[in-house]
Amino acid sequence: MLTATYTLVALSVEQTNMRVGLHAVQQLVQRGYARQSALTEGQADYVCATLRRLYEGCQGRKLDRFLLPALRRAGAGADPLLCELDMLSRSASEALGAACRLAAAGIGDEEGVDAFCLAVERFCAALELRFDREESELFPIARAAIAGDAWFAVANQMLAHDAYRDEHRSQASPPASRATRADHAHRQSLATYYAH
Repeated sequence: MLTATYTLVALSVEQTNMRVGLHAVQQLVQRGYARQSALTEGQADYVCATLRRLYEGCQGRKLDRFLLPALRRAGAGADPLLCELDMLSRSASEALGAACRLAAAGIGDEEGVDAFCLAVERFCAALELRFDREESELFPIARAAIAGDAWFAVANQMLAHDAYRDEHRSQASPPASRATRADHAHRQSLATYYAH
């Protein structure tokens, strides 16, 4: 069971990182954007890009890549819960689409700002609820249903995935692009704004 514990802790850490990202974008929108009567194209695009990264990160988590297939192979009877988790992901995707459509059309009035902020909030709420249900319901089902050797296989897959990613990250570390520097400068200006 030590391997199961290690695996679930690693998955919880991954979720914590996702929650930090969700919380940061929520705070930005609630404290900064929600009080504005319009949003610039850069503001809306920045939030949409952040939401896209979070959504793609959620879809590419180790939980989805390794734990869910092992759970399905174990025949744990978790299909209703997995369907509900998928519905939460679809809700987040729909909210992301709504936010991006609003951003593309331009957000030039308070009504548009409110709709944009609501879409961001729906996105964050759907993923937060998914993470909560994974931790409170899915992890206990997995712990009980997946056998010891299957946990060992999942842990090995996760370690191999990390090693592969780390190796390719160090090989593909080009100098920061202009877009990356602009993104960093935008984040720095937001940090300065909230510090005052």
